[in-house]
Amino acid sequence: MFASAPRDGRSGDLHGVDDAMGQPFPQAGESPSGSLCFTCEQAELSQHLATVGRAVASRPALPILANVLVEASAETQRVALTGFDLSLGIRSEFEAEVKASGRLALPAKLFGDIVSRLPRGPVTLSQAQGRVLLTSAAGQYQLRSVAAEEYPTLPEVAIPAASEVAAACPGGSESLEHPAAQALEVPIESLLQGIDQTLFAASSDETKQVLTGVHVKLVPGDPPQLEFAATDGHRLAIAQVEVEGIPVEVSRGGPDFTIPARTLREVERILSAQTVASRVELRFDRSQVQFVLPPGASSAQCQQRITSRLLEGQYPDYNRLLPKQFERHVTLERRPLVESLERVGVFAAQRNDIVKLSLSAATQTLRISTEAPDVGSGEELLPVQMTGPDLEVAFNVRYLLEALKVFHTQQVSLELNGATQPAVWKPIGAMRLCYLVMPVQLRAT
Repeated sequence: MFASAPRDGRSGDLHGVDDAMGQPFPQAGESPSGSLCFTCEQAELSQHLATVGRAVASRPALPILANVLVEASAETQRVALTGFDLSLGIRSEFEAEVKASGRLALPAKLFGDIVSRLPRGPVTLSQAQGRVLLTSAAGQYQLRSVAAEEYPTLPEVAIPAASEVAAACPGGSESLEHPAAQALEVPIESLLQGIDQTLFAASSDETKQVLTGVHVKLVPGDPPQLEFAATDGHRLAIAQVEVEGIPVEVSRGGPDFTIPARTLREVERILSAQTVASRVELRFDRSQVQFVLPPGASSAQCQQRITSRLLEGQYPDYNRLLPKQFERHVTLERRPLVESLERVGVFAAQRNDIVKLSLSAATQTLRISTEAPDVGSGEELLPVQMTGPDLEVAFNVRYLLEALKVFHTQQVSLELNGATQPAVWKPIGAMRLCYLVMPVQLRAT
């Protein structure tokens, strides 16, 4: 469970200029008397502040959550920055020259804005006699901090040791089906692939909260698959990626949960920047999930951890939405299709983004067309390989383009029955991915 935050937290702000006049400031690298003092490179500090700052809400529920938690350890020579909004938390650790250990909270936007504007080179953050000083070659800046004790605790997913699990589950393997917390390692490339191929289909309607995330579950097999699924009620994207080396106890009991879309956007952003790490640890229990990048995942020897609550509620049984058989099967080149949809879509944007697809078995062609009253019309013809009777069907062009752009194969297939029944698009190749989209009913004219 997420820890509750105190309700008397204070948001930090900048001291008045008069308070700092006449006061000596330490030079970069000096250690003033007092607690917390570390020196690091400006670029590195700015990068980590930008990362954790994405978990700081612009309008936080509690004033303390407008701050970023700063922790420095002289013993480990590491600094940790944390941003948290009670739903999403990001913690980033990195190496620094730490002369005095300490913990404090600083206003996230102010701190990040000033550090990002400092010149490259060493910067020192120090706390002395109630003052927090930021020093660089450009000058010195005084910040007002908040006591670290007021900052809410970032939840942890504690993974029990094998001996602890055995002691807690004397009944045997049946008791391991749903352990309190589990972990598995996932290739970063596979995780990014699953996110990229489904996240776009998640709903933005907060009244259907469980649909605003991506559902993740383990599909047994050799090797097992992680299945990602997202739907907004009009379309459904399902992707499967291979995950090797999953422990037996994990393969029996999970994962099977829904991760908020916002969390996955941050995971995607952070993991996409990795150049050294090849795997990420996925930790989860019944209420939260963590993505952990170990030290050494980058040249800066940083460790990053993204913690998020899971969405509550039963995710729809989406597999039953997939038709068992189809009357029509169409194969066509993906890139020409995307380009045609983009061009015709310029006119479709003037009329609710609707395009009409006309399939002809006799000519083996697909005609893409739209009409926008008082603006104009567009029409293009593409060759296809088709079986089944002719059909006219309409779709939201944006729904088609968002899916086709994540397929990354030369050819795609379209399977469908009637003009008002679900259509399924698939990439022709190695990817285990399918995309179901509901047609738009054409009005008789």
